[in-house]
Amino acid sequence: MAHQYMKNIKHFRILVMGRANVGKTTILQRVCKSTDKPEIFDGEGNRDVIAQGTLMCGHHNTKHELVFESSSGFVFHDTCGFEVGSTQQFDQMKSFFCA
Repeated sequence: MAHQYMKNIKHFRILVMGRANVGKTTILQRVCKSTDKPEIFDGEGNRDVIAQGTLMCGHHNTKHELVFESSSGFVFHDTCGFEVGSTQQFDQMKSFFCA
């Protein structure tokens, strides 16, 4: 039964959460056995050229999809980092899970 269910799954989505500039993207590179930067897509599957340039600067949008060529079965969503007391960031996470 599980095998039939798995046929319908195109990829797994993984949300990576943590404080800003602690190396979340670097950890993803290690997990995916890659030294390359991931491709970034907007929520509709379009390659996001603007986000490509901000990846290593700590500017992340949870709606962006990060895909490593070496691990195309996984789609990562990188948070911009959580800071204590930020209700805006908390609300973004709630909307991500409810979408």
